[in-house]
Amino acid sequence: MNLIKTISFSILLSATVSFSMQAQGTSFAAKKGQLTDEQLKRWSHLDLGKDSVPGMSVDRVYSELIKNRKGKKVIVGVIDSGVDIEHEDLKNVLWTNKKEIAGNGVDDDKNGFVDDIHGWNFLGDSGNENLEMTRILKKTDDGSPEYKAAKTEHEKMYQENLQGKQQVDFLFKANQDIKDYLKKDNYTLEEVKAIETTDPSLNRSKQVMISVIGQAGPDFNDGLNDYKNQVYDMLNYNLNKDFDGRKILGDNPDDMTNTHYGNNIVYGPDKKNALHGTHVAGIIAQSRNNNLGGDGIADNAEIMAIRAVPNGDEYDKDIALSIRYAVDNGAKVINGSFGKSFSPHKQWVYDAIKYAEKKDVLIVHAAGNDAKDIDVESNFPNDSDDKKTEFADNMITVGALSYNYGEKIIAPFSNYGKLNVDVYAPGMEIYATTPNNTYKYEQGTSMASPNVAGVAAMIRSYFPNLTAKQVKYILMNSGTAVTDKVIVGGNPDDKKAMTDICKSGKIVNAYNAFKMAEKMSVKSKSKKVRG
Repeated sequence: MNLIKTISFSILLSATVSFSMQAQGTSFAAKKGQLTDEQLKRWSHLDLGKDSVPGMSVDRVYSELIKNRKGKKVIVGVIDSGVDIEHEDLKNVLWTNKKEIAGNGVDDDKNGFVDDIHGWNFLGDSGNENLEMTRILKKTDDGSPEYKAAKTEHEKMYQENLQGKQQVDFLFKANQDIKDYLKKDNYTLEEVKAIETTDPSLNRSKQVMISVIGQAGPDFNDGLNDYKNQVYDMLNYNLNKDFDGRKILGDNPDDMTNTHYGNNIVYGPDKKNALHGTHVAGIIAQSRNNNLGGDGIADNAEIMAIRAVPNGDEYDKDIALSIRYAVDNGAKVINGSFGKSFSPHKQWVYDAIKYAEKKDVLIVHAAGNDAKDIDVESNFPNDSDDKKTEFADNMITVGALSYNYGEKIIAPFSNYGKLNVDVYAPGMEIYATTPNNTYKYEQGTSMASPNVAGVAAMIRSYFPNLTAKQVKYILMNSGTAVTDKVIVGGNPDDKKAMTDICKSGKIVNAYNAFKMAEKMSVKSKSKKVRG
C-alpha cells in the first residue's frame, strides 16, 4: 500500500503544521517564527546550521560543492502507483528505453515487455485491491499463526473503519449543514464563526466545523474528501473479502511462471490515481531551477516509472518482478514507498533484493506510517527475515522527520526501530509534482524515502565508482546526529534517544554525504590503481 494512504485524517488534524520551533538544548538554533512559503516548499533542501531547519543541506551541495562539476546520468526506478510522464516538471527527466521503438507494437529489445519506453505497468487497468490480510482470509483456514494474525488484524481494522465511517458521515453532514446555511460550497472560518442561530443542530455543526477548519486549515474540504475516500475504500475494497481487484488483470499472483503481463501505460488507467508515484518521482528529480513547482534533489536522475502499487496492498509477485525489471534495465537506485504487514511470498521479494545487490543496485524503502516499532512488528519488504540479521547490504530503510527541530523532530506517524530503520529524512509537508501539471504538499515516510533516494542518486552520479554498499554506508554515517531525546509516535510521554529508534541515530545530510563520498571515491580509485 502506498504510504500516504495509511495516515488518517484524524492523525493529520493532530499533526497539522506548527511553525513554532523552539530550541531543545541542542547545538543548533531552532527556527523562530514562521517559515515563509518559499522555505516550506523546499525545507527538505535547507541546512540546519545555516537555515535552522532540519533539512538535508541539498542547496549547500549545489552552491558550494557541485558548482561546475558534471555528473553522469543515473536511472532511478520508482516502483509506485504510476507516474504522470507528461507532467511539465517531469517530462524532461524520464528514462527512455533507447532499445525500444515507440508505438510499433513490437518487443524490439526482446525483454518480454512490448513498447516499454519509460517503464512498465504491472497492474494493467486494475487499481483497487485488497489488503494482504484480506487476501489471506479468502483462503482456507490452515491454523497457521499468519492466518490467525491476519484474522485478528482484519477484525480490528474493519471495526475501526466502521467507526471511521460514522465519523466521516457525521463530519460531512456538519459540512453540508454549513454549506446549506451559507448557500455556498466554499466558506471560511470567519464566516462560520459569524453564524448566529438558535437551532441546536446547526449550532452543533457550527462548532464541529470551527474545530475542523481550525486544525486542518482553509483546505479542510480536501482533507475531508481524502478522509472519506480512505475510509470508504477500506470498507469497499481493501477489507472487503468479496472484492477481487486482480480479476481485471487476469494474472495469477501466486504463480511466478508468468512474468510478463500488464502494459506500458505507466500512469495507469486514470492519471489521478498516479498521484502518489508522481509526487515521489518529483521529490527525487523534478526539474531544477526552471521556475516550475519545486526542485528535485538530484540533477542527473532519470525516472524509470514502474507501476506495481495499487489502492490496497501490493502483490509480492509484482514487487519482485518490478525490482528485477528496474535492475535489468539499468537502474542504479530503486525507490520503494510502499509497505504491508503480511507477505505470503516474501522469498520472491528477498530473492529480487539479493539480485539487485548482486547487480550493485541500491534500494531505498519507506519505514511505514503506523507509528510502530518495526523491530517488533512486521513491515514488508525488508532486508532481514528475523528482524535482526540483514541478508543484503543494498537496502536502506527510512523514517520520516518533521521540520520542528528538537524533541518534535520525528514525524508523529513514522515507524521506528533500533535495528530496522536505518536513517531519518524529511517526510512532513513535502512539496512536489502531482498529476496534470499540479503540485501539492504530501507527507509520509513515502516522502522521506525519495528524499534519500535523491541523495543516493546524486552520490552515484558524481561518484560512479562507489558501490551500492558504499553509498548506503555513506548515507548512514555522514548524517547529522540528534543527541537529545525525541517524541516517538506522536506521544509526548514517549521520548527516546535517536539511537534507540534508528540504527544510525542520524538524519540524512546531503552535504556531509557528498564530502564523505568524495574522500571514499579517491581512496577507491587509489586502490584500483595500486591493484
